[in-house]
Order: sequence, then structure tokens, then C-alpha cells
Amino acid sequence: MTKNSSKTKTQGDKGAASPALDNSLGDIQQGTGQVEFAQEAREQGGETHQHIAANSDHDSAVGHLTDNHGHRISDNQNSLKAGPRGPSLLEDFVLREKIFHFDHERIPERIVHARGSGAHGVFEVTDAIPELTKADIFQEKGATCPVFVRFSTVAGSKGSKDTPRDVRGFAVKFYTQAGNWDLVGNNMAPFFIQDAIKFPDLIHSVKPEADRGYPQAASAHDTFWDFIGLMPESMHMIMWAMSDRALPRSLRMMEGFGVHTFRFVNAEGKGTFVKFHWKPVLGMQSTTWDEAVKISGADPDYHRRDLHEAIEAGDFPAWELGVQTFDDAWAAKQPYDVLDATKLIPEEEIPVRIIGKMTLNRNVDNFFAETEQAAFLPTNLIPGIDFSNDPLLQGRLFSYLDTQKSRLGTTNFHQIPINAPKCPMHNFQRDGAMQTLMPTGRANYEPNSLAQAGEDGGPRECPETGFASFAEMGERTDTTAKVRARGELFADHFSQARMFYLSQTENEQAHIASAIVFELSKVSLPHVRNRVVAQIRNIDEDLAKRIATGLAIDLPKAEKPARKPVDLGTSDALSIQKNAKDMLKGRKVGILFAEGSDKNAIDNVKSAVESAGGSVMLIASKIGGIKVAGGTLEADGQLAGTPSVVLDAVAIILTEDAAKKLTKDSAAVDFVSDAWAHMKAIGHDDGALALLKHCHVPADADGVSAPDKSFAANAAKRFFAREADVRDLA
Repeated sequence: MTKNSSKTKTQGDKGAASPALDNSLGDIQQGTGQVEFAQEAREQGGETHQHIAANSDHDSAVGHLTDNHGHRISDNQNSLKAGPRGPSLLEDFVLREKIFHFDHERIPERIVHARGSGAHGVFEVTDAIPELTKADIFQEKGATCPVFVRFSTVAGSKGSKDTPRDVRGFAVKFYTQAGNWDLVGNNMAPFFIQDAIKFPDLIHSVKPEADRGYPQAASAHDTFWDFIGLMPESMHMIMWAMSDRALPRSLRMMEGFGVHTFRFVNAEGKGTFVKFHWKPVLGMQSTTWDEAVKISGADPDYHRRDLHEAIEAGDFPAWELGVQTFDDAWAAKQPYDVLDATKLIPEEEIPVRIIGKMTLNRNVDNFFAETEQAAFLPTNLIPGIDFSNDPLLQGRLFSYLDTQKSRLGTTNFHQIPINAPKCPMHNFQRDGAMQTLMPTGRANYEPNSLAQAGEDGGPRECPETGFASFAEMGERTDTTAKVRARGELFADHFSQARMFYLSQTENEQAHIASAIVFELSKVSLPHVRNRVVAQIRNIDEDLAKRIATGLAIDLPKAEKPARKPVDLGTSDALSIQKNAKDMLKGRKVGILFAEGSDKNAIDNVKSAVESAGGSVMLIASKIGGIKVAGGTLEADGQLAGTPSVVLDAVAIILTEDAAKKLTKDSAAVDFVSDAWAHMKAIGHDDGALALLKHCHVPADADGVSAPDKSFAANAAKRFFAREADVRDLA
């Protein structure tokens, strides 16, 4: 473990080298890992192992055999099996990388997560956990390592918009001194399916329909909901996907989840199950559906721009890393299976323990070289972190590596700077398209005895510090038969979906119901609509009735559940609105002004917002110098191009004549009307009353105030109580 081991370039440090180029592959290429002496050993199969000497300096990289991502290898002679005579396991990333590289030694957009935004940063341990894991990075409080994060939508193409109703990818690459660790998750805790064998079907169903090529980046169509109606295991995730979590206000304001159950392993070999959580320091916030639709027209790059501009301004986004840890004895008592990726563990049952903080402090220098070429692998783990038998995770362990050859064109994708480890890497893999290193000598195999002739024999495996899989079959695994089956608790598809729905505020429940009505209204097959509503009756009867009423269909008979749902209560942690942080930090307030507006009033609003941590955009019909009472002001944004949907709150400082003039400007009318309809705070002076009245905005309504300190306080909130007055919710 290295404390402050890598100096991370901040956005303001324009003279430093890019972190994407901060690797030393030129110094650690194959052929520089020679050891003076390798200890030979014979194992129970009679195979020859050549270990690095037991008295070697394990803090030094010299001589240690690694994979292409810098993870030390403990055994390079045996594939990982379910018992000595059992079948080989998909999770054996050493075997698969070795064969994968060999298969492609002789000399196109991501299928999912194609549209992404990335940034560099640093991760710092705030609570060391050596009792839980021997993972190098978590041994000491204050230890740091560089990170690269890629946020993404799932269903859309590279050229689609930022703000569809969709799951968001949340992938973090930790460049640790023990090798790269990729935590490849989403902004939603559960997933749609339980077994990876269904992933191609899921994605085929949600992508543009095969015969017509649309809709783009949208789930509101026949094939997706046909699949969902026939896959009740998806019902929990549907509640999340139809909730406001699918409409984040900003990438900086969404949670992240590792989705799967992983395992910590400590120095004594004790295993502990773990779920990973990212908690945004700015808190969670979402847009409304109407707002998201209008943002996509006003600025399809809204999230990408927001992330880039925040980092450029020095308002570095940050997340706390938390864990839920438990043992198999606890897991066995739960009414769900912890290996089921469609389930979560309520935070009320096991609180999230915060162990670190990630801060993104540098934008990429080249979008293609870094964000586009970044390759994340769930197999990238470090000693002390291991897999579980989650069947969705096990399939991902194969799929992610397999796709890199097609996407990046070469088995040497790990040499691209953004993917390269920042610790030494030595092995015997050679050649392949776009080989950029210069291996020397004859040693491209092992065991070998070339060192006895004075030649470089290359690196050696290290049983002491190399990655070794958790040995115990500690997951209630029956190894007496090979089966294509799922655990019986996997059959409960509705209990957690019900818990999620009942945990939302009334307003959030209305959003879910309205989202499903909207999506199913785009489905042209009546039997598909009926089947989905029939499944939803197992989640909540009132929700199903609201949806049926919204679709003007009869309530269908409930589908028979594979396993009777149980009451899991509620969890406040699942609600965005219950966990909102009323803060202006990271938020943007727009001030609409015109010729003759009161500069002093504008300055007062600007000062109040900025002193509370928010930022301000001055908006006017023209962006040049405009004469106001008390001086001249230049606008930051032109009214027609800066609608209120891209802002968190608005203040309107106008003369009466200017306000009356703007009642005839559709951009100004939309600016005010949308702010009202999207439950945002509105500050106004007396001169603006004519425009408010024209837009049917009550001057004394909740969240509507004079442009004083009360407005700055209101600007940190949304006023959901007014939503029933502005739209018809299911």
C-alpha cells in the first residue's frame, strides 16, 4: 500500500502530464523482471512450479509474475476448478486472459453503455478496514490512488442524448499499487435479470426494434415491455427504472452501486460478503420527465457539459464509498438470496459503512483516447477482493474481456494508456496486433531454465502475494451435481419491488405510475400491456389500478407469482426525495433581466446564491452589454438558448415595461412556465409581476418569493406540492 503514492493532476494544474499518460510501461515491459533464483516445487499433480524466492522483497515489483493489469499471479500452472476433478470456473481471469491473448497473437461502438462521459480523480481511504480485507489500498487511513470514472447511459447509441429515461453506468477504475481494480456498476442497486444468459435478450429487446431501427435510447416500445411482461424477475428493476432515479439532474447527483455481492478476504483468509455503494456528497436530485424531455432538446449534452464545467470551475464532484458487509450465516436467514442481482440489502438491515471518498478533479485531455478507449473489466480485482457465485456476475467475467477485442481491435488493449496499470507488469504474453512494448530475450514461456545459462528467465509466480481465489465453498453450494438451475429464493420476484414502491413519497409513487402509463401507451400490443399490469398487481394493487385507469383498460387478473411475496416493510434510503439535501452547492440559478432592470437587486441575488455555494447565470434576450439601472451588464446566456430546464431555480428582475414586452416572447413565457411546472423556486421583483401573471404563476405561492435571502433558501429545494396543479399524474 502506498500513501499518497500518485500525484494526481488537478484541473488547474495545466503544466502537469495527463494522468492518462501517467504509467511506466516503457520501464516495466516484459524482459525486465529477471530473478536471480527461482525456487522449483512439485505440486500434487506433479506439475513444476517456479516460485519467486521466499525471502524476496515482495514490496519490490522485480521478478513477480502478473497479468496484463498488474495483478500478481499465485499459480500459473493450474486453472481454477470446483474441486481437483471439477469443472473449470468462468471466474478464472488468469486462464481466460492467457488463452484470450494467445488466441489473438497473430495479426468497432460499445453495444451497451455507448454514450459515456469520463473524468480523472483520486480515491482516499477514510476508514481503514484490514480486519475485513487484505486489499492493499484499504490497509491505512489516508492511503490514496488515482481513479478514472466513466458514467454512461445504457440503451442509446454514442450519438444519442444524455437525458433519456435509462439506467446509468457508474464504472470506476482504481489504479492501485496491487494492480487495477474495476468496480463496474450502475446508478441502481438491482438489475433486470438474474442470470447472464439472459443479457443478450434483455438488450435486444430494449434496443431499437430490429425491423424499423427505432426508438432510439428509449424503453417505451413493444419489444422491451413484451420481454418484461414475460420476465417477472425484472419487476423490481422496473420500479427503479420507472422512478426518478432514471432521470438524474446531474451525474454528480446520483448514487452508484456495485450491484453484485462480492467478497472481502482478510490476511487470515476469512471471507466476508460485501456490497459496494457510492454516495454523492451533493446528495441525490432528479429532473421531472417533462423537464428531461425539454432538456434533451435544449442541450442533448447536458450531463456531459455539466460534469465538464463543474470540474473546470474547480467544483470537484465527490462521492463517499460505502460498504455493507455480512456473512453467509446472516445471508441464510434472509427471505431473498444475496446472490440474486435483482435484489438489494435494505440499509435499515445493514447500514452502509463509509470507508473512502472519491473526488474527480481533472477532465480528460482527449475524449477518444481516454473516455472512449477506457476498458473496464469486472475481472480486474486485487488480492483481498473476490467474486461470489452470483450467476449474472459470473457471466460478466467472461463477457467484458471478450468484447474488448472487437471494440478496441487488439488483445493488447491493456497497453492503451487509460487502461494501463500504474504498477509494474511482467509476464510472458507476446505479440498481437498493435504491440507497443519491446519484449527482449527468448523467455516467452515458463517454466524455463534459461537463467541457468545466464539469460533472462523472466518473472515467476508468487504464492505469498499473488491473487488466490477464496478457497471455501461458503455459499451453500451443492457440488454433487452439474445443473442448469437457480436457487429457490431467486423465484421471489415481487417482494423487493413492493418494498421499493412503498418506500417512495406519494409524489414519487405518482411519478412511477405515470412513467409506466407513458411507456405502456407506446406499446401497440394489447396483450403485452395487460400482462405487464397483471404482473404489477403482485407489487401493489393500487399501483396496478392507477396504471390501468391511465391506460383506460380493464384491470387484468393478477399473474400467479412463482413464489408468494413477503412483506419486507419500507426503506427510506430508497427514496430520492426523502434523502434530498437542501443545498445550493453544485446547483445553478438563472437571473432573467432586461434593459432597465435593477442592477443592485441582481447583485444581491447573485451574492446570496454564491455565498450559499451556488453558481449564477445572467440571462437576457441579448448577450451583449445591456443598460440597467445602475450600470451595464452582459448576459452569460441568451434567453432563447438558455431555457429554465437547464437551471435549478430562477430569479426574474424586470421593469414593468420589460415584463409586459416579454409576455409576447415565447422563450420568456416558457422560461417562467417551465420553472413553475418543474417545481423550482422563483424569485421576482414587483416589475416582473406582469410576466408571472401572464404565465399563471401565483406571486405568493410556495417557493415563489421576493429576490431576497428567502429566495436563496428556496433555490436549494423543489416544491413538489404544486405538481398536482400543473400536470395530471396517474
